Amino acid sequence: MTPSSTSKHSAALARLIQRHTPADGIHQTAIARVVLIRAAQPSEPLHALHEPALCIVAQGRKQVMLANEVFHYGPEQCLVVSVDLPVTGQVMEATPEAPYLCLRVDLDPGQLGALMLEAALEPTGTPPAGPGMLLSPAEPDLLDAATRLVRLLETPRDIPFLAPLFIRELLYRLLSSEHGANLRHIAVAGERLDSVNRAITWLKHHYAEPLRIEQLARVAHMSTSALHHHFKRITAMSSLQYQKHLRLQEARRLMLGQALDAASAGHSVGYESPSQFSREYGRLFGAPPARDISQLRSTLQGQARAPARQGNAST
Repeated sequence: MTPSSTSKHSAALARLIQRHTPADGIHQTAIARVVLIRAAQPSEPLHALHEPALCIVAQGRKQVMLANEVFHYGPEQCLVVSVDLPVTGQVMEATPEAPYLCLRVDLDPGQLGALMLEAALEPTGTPPAGPGMLLSPAEPDLLDAATRLVRLLETPRDIPFLAPLFIRELLYRLLSSEHGANLRHIAVAGERLDSVNRAITWLKHHYAEPLRIEQLARVAHMSTSALHHHFKRITAMSSLQYQKHLRLQEARRLMLGQALDAASAGHSVGYESPSQFSREYGRLFGAPPARDISQLRSTLQGQARAPARQGNAST
């Protein structure tokens, strides 16, 4: 398992992803829970709620920020996200000749635990300090399984029969690798992870309501001190910070997609003070609401015109 072997497998995976992503963007595939992503140029920071997933970059490089932690990764590493996390992602290395290419497999944490039990894979070593997100080397066996999974897109009749097997192999390779110990700890995190997930689910549905930590602790079936400790350990932020990210991301979506003004968007996500909303919005997104939305619209309009220019050039 040499670096040259890893590069060879990454190149093969990159060719397949590029073949099935005719334009930049996020491409749902015929394989359930499998998504392909392409970008021909570095991106602006994108704020989003990242759901549990395995992300394998075949070409280019990306960085993801969770609270104050920054994760840089490319073809040598894969990113594993175990719970819903508000993150900031940014493509750092991409060109039209060598676009950023990524395979994302959405994860079912329960499937990981069941696979561990069946394969008798035990967690070893010290549990990771923050298991919500981690990097793992993309080893040749893992990349080979990923390549065969994406290649199924060329034989659609095989997908219903072979895709579940290839996804299962992909997860097994990840769990059983030399560096899979952290992921095995995630898979058996059990009650504490379940409790934090309950709190996260409640926050996703009630982000606009005033946050009462005692109520959230009851939802999570934990004491307030235990919830604070484990929530921050897993998500790298407090429950209040998590709620703030959800509020601001939803307000941004409302202003961009429904043309709400800043005051209305802030009020709809739970802010009573427009000045506080504007201040916290600017702190997260780097500009006041009106300027940020204007810049976003300009960027999106430019991206929408790009495929048309590429199409004209190819005819």
